[in-house]
Amino acid sequence: MRLAFFGGKGGVGKTTCSAAFALALAEKGYRTLLVSTDPAHSTGDLLEVTGGEQPVNVKENLWLKEIDAEAASDRYIREVKQQLQGLTAPGLWKEVERQMDFAAASPGAEEAAQFDEMVGTILEADGSYDHLVFDTAPTGHTLRLMSLPELMGVWIEGMIARRKKTQDLNRMLSNIAGTDVEPEDRVYEILQRRKNRFAAVREALHNPDVTSFYFVLNPERLSIVETEKAMNLLHKYGVPVKGIVVNRVLPKEADGVFIAKRREQERAYVKNIAERFQGISKIYIPMKPTDIRGLDSLRAISELLWEGMFNKR
Repeated sequence: MRLAFFGGKGGVGKTTCSAAFALALAEKGYRTLLVSTDPAHSTGDLLEVTGGEQPVNVKENLWLKEIDAEAASDRYIREVKQQLQGLTAPGLWKEVERQMDFAAASPGAEEAAQFDEMVGTILEADGSYDHLVFDTAPTGHTLRLMSLPELMGVWIEGMIARRKKTQDLNRMLSNIAGTDVEPEDRVYEILQRRKNRFAAVREALHNPDVTSFYFVLNPERLSIVETEKAMNLLHKYGVPVKGIVVNRVLPKEADGVFIAKRREQERAYVKNIAERFQGISKIYIPMKPTDIRGLDSLRAISELLWEGMFNKR
């Protein structure tokens, strides 16, 4: 199973490009799940279907799943509470529950829950789909999400190491007490299970034969600068960036004094893109005269993506 992520600054056309790419894959016969992690969830509107947390069939070989960050966070906290309740002394439970509620509102909690949901989606989809295409949230949110495999891996390793020390102490106390029974450690089992889940997805995200990350940008200064910074961070985390999509380029047939001025400025930005992003595949999508909505209007873009670059991935 292959994974493709589309990221970039808010409003550059990530949803359109990810949906168009998913459509191209589906029409080439690949079973494709398009997953939206963007809280705006405009993917369903674009495809003219009602999305949800369970995959919804859009057309032959194409399904859509929209991850609800708030629902994922609630579910994540609820599951952690259930796991902890059986492991906590009854007299301490109210305080533990209160601390969990505080943690749910802390910065990063929603990303952690969304990452857990993304991990589950990837692991559960393996064998059912040929490709997963992710329409991600704006750049900052996505970078935090993509850094979590590394951060969560370190955190889990630390928790396991501390838990092992506790186990060793319990074992020593059992020996002193003259008991040979090894107490069942559910906490250790839970940590190991989560470690294995994170490790499997981390390995997939770092494997260029499995994962591809594509940045969508417009020929504008802020979009270019933000993309360059984001690419450098993804390289730092070992996530392979395969290409960039320069979206909404003024078509040659557009005319008028105002458009001519815009094109002159745009030409400088397009040149800047070529200079800044050397050695990486690029495709240019012309601006359309009308809004993109529905499979028919997406098809022209999907063909450009497929024929221009992504059939070589």
